[in-house]
Amino acid sequence: MNQINYKNIDIAYSDTGKGTAIVLLHGFLENSTMWHYFAGEFAKKYRVITVDLLGHGQTGCLGYIHTMEDMADAIHAVLHELRIRKAVFMGHSMGGYVALAFAELYPDMVKGIVLQNSTSLADSDERKKNRDRAIKAVKQNYTAFIRMSITNLFSEDNREQFAAEIETLRTEALKTPLQGIVAALEGMKVRKDREVILHFAPYPILLVLGKQDQSLVYDEHAGQAEGTDVKFVTYPHGHMSHIESRDELLKEVLEFFKNC
Repeated sequence: MNQINYKNIDIAYSDTGKGTAIVLLHGFLENSTMWHYFAGEFAKKYRVITVDLLGHGQTGCLGYIHTMEDMADAIHAVLHELRIRKAVFMGHSMGGYVALAFAELYPDMVKGIVLQNSTSLADSDERKKNRDRAIKAVKQNYTAFIRMSITNLFSEDNREQFAAEIETLRTEALKTPLQGIVAALEGMKVRKDREVILHFAPYPILLVLGKQDQSLVYDEHAGQAEGTDVKFVTYPHGHMSHIESRDELLKEVLEFFKNC
């Protein structure tokens, strides 16, 4: 991983391949390692940038709340360093929220967006309460919170099959500092609704949802693509389409990139 200094912290990123820039943004409790397989495949045709978001992986914490705008600004700093003027963004879960914040702040730099197991909608009141419960839980028992959180990302049917992947994800998640976890939860809780981008973006958007996703309940988020030009794809599993539906997702996204 490479690093740049940004507001007195280090931001870690990788830069491989050549061609159109593809920026991969991981989700909550994840880091750039989640993209290992996809980054390798994409780099055969494209320039692939992965970034550890604020308070995750090898990137430091800026404060006690990391808004999606804060994270987008950090991504902008990396792209500025790499002299990348336009890119396609693929964000998993929280990474999708960051991609949409980036699109609002720097619209001229976006060639396309993949929202993987993510949403343009703001948190509901119930979801905000769940964020507060999560903050309380992680402060009380950090390890138990992470172990349970990672397990719940997979559909129940898949937990045995992907036991090794779950263990790897837990190991990576346990590297996330408490401050980074709380700051991200606070930031996701207050994020804006950005559904308008799905309706008026001048570039293509792909939305991927899982039918058995416990983090983003399908029925609550499927409607956001209605009346838009967004390509909407559904898989029968949980929140981790890049693992649970890996080959199908890879094929879908590579096809999408051709139109960006």
